Amino acid sequence: MWWARLALLALAASVLAPLVAAGFESLLWAAAGVAALGLTGVGVWWTLAHTGPVRAAGLALAVAAPVVLLVLYTAQGLLWPAALCLALWAPALAAGRTALALAAGDDPAPGRQEAAPPPRRPWIVMNPRSGGGKAERFGLVEKARAAGATVVLLDPEERQDVAALARRAVADGADLLAVAGGDGTQALVAEVAAEHDLPFVVVPAGTRNHFALDLGLDRDDPAAALDALHDGVELRVDLGYAADRVFVNNASFGTYAAVVRDPAYRDDKVRTLLRTLPELLTGAHVPRLGMRAGQERADGLQALLISNNPYRRAVDAARPGRRERLDSGLLGVLCLRVDNTVRAAGAVRGPRSSALRRLTAKEVVVEAGTPAVPAGLDGEPVVLMAPVVCRSAPGALRVRVPRHRPGVPARGSAVDWREVARLAMGRREVARPAVGPHRRPGPG
Repeated sequence: MWWARLALLALAASVLAPLVAAGFESLLWAAAGVAALGLTGVGVWWTLAHTGPVRAAGLALAVAAPVVLLVLYTAQGLLWPAALCLALWAPALAAGRTALALAAGDDPAPGRQEAAPPPRRPWIVMNPRSGGGKAERFGLVEKARAAGATVVLLDPEERQDVAALARRAVADGADLLAVAGGDGTQALVAEVAAEHDLPFVVVPAGTRNHFALDLGLDRDDPAAALDALHDGVELRVDLGYAADRVFVNNASFGTYAAVVRDPAYRDDKVRTLLRTLPELLTGAHVPRLGMRAGQERADGLQALLISNNPYRRAVDAARPGRRERLDSGLLGVLCLRVDNTVRAAGAVRGPRSSALRRLTAKEVVVEAGTPAVPAGLDGEPVVLMAPVVCRSAPGALRVRVPRHRPGVPARGSAVDWREVARLAMGRREVARPAVGPHRRPGPG
């Protein structure tokens, strides 16, 4: 109750700060801030969806809109009230999340942890090129062998079937499978581990290591993950399936999936994006997708991201691109439709805009106007036959992690201020989120 009251007090203070500084005139300046965000969205759209002079104008607009707003705020003496408003908003969110978490009895650990005996015949596959050569820099081969593991190094010059290597290891008696590589390689071995109900160890030797991050592993010290071989605990986490293919993070369809398929993407991501996006967003062959999840439906989508457990909102600066948990048994679904300047301006409203739609579901059907649809599974390009059924396999994977690791996924979702107000008034029942959309669906 007191955390909820503190949250509401900070929220009220964040609203009153600009009112005290500039009176009701501050409402006009707040509207100017919203307009500047909309213009920034338009600038970003022009930059991504066009080339030549229109792209140059879009880049100039995306930069100029917030700069001009800051200059105007400074000239009117509103810069410090705006900064104070933001400074008060942060503790309001933190206190609100704490209140909701305490009322709901959230456990800060990512699922139930069980003590795990050391494996007798651990097996690990390493990609020496992942993460710019992390396996060599951190001495992963030597440390894994010292821990009793059989190490298989992938040949950088030859394309190898990682799943087949893992199945051969199981046939030879391996009782634990591990990967030191990127998320795509991890998904291939995780599928084999799940098939045989064997424990799986993640060594974050890739570039982004999103799965390792949500498991609480130290991405700056990949060798620390090898502690799971002798002092580990076991978690049960979900796997995502797109048709018969496993993903540990997400399956992307539409624009991003088409960009990932470009051979130049691996070596120069930014230039490849800028080169290919105009045709994909506004050209004659714009990919259009449909989505069905229970009673929910969306059509005319340019991009569709389906994640193994829902992501937090991208605008959450504290934990961007993070999942609160890996054992909810749900897929996160993010639908994007930005096909004109008006939708681009409205996209800055986030989940309240018609351009963006978020929901959760146990199963999602992806539809396309073609027999096959390009997709990216944990960043790896594939082609799947349409329609593609994506589903969650709850608790399918046994993950072994070190007993002592730097972090675990932070719990808590976007703050529901109505629930916070209920708690502040002494009503302790917190509504549990149901399976379904995070917001009322908008058009398209």
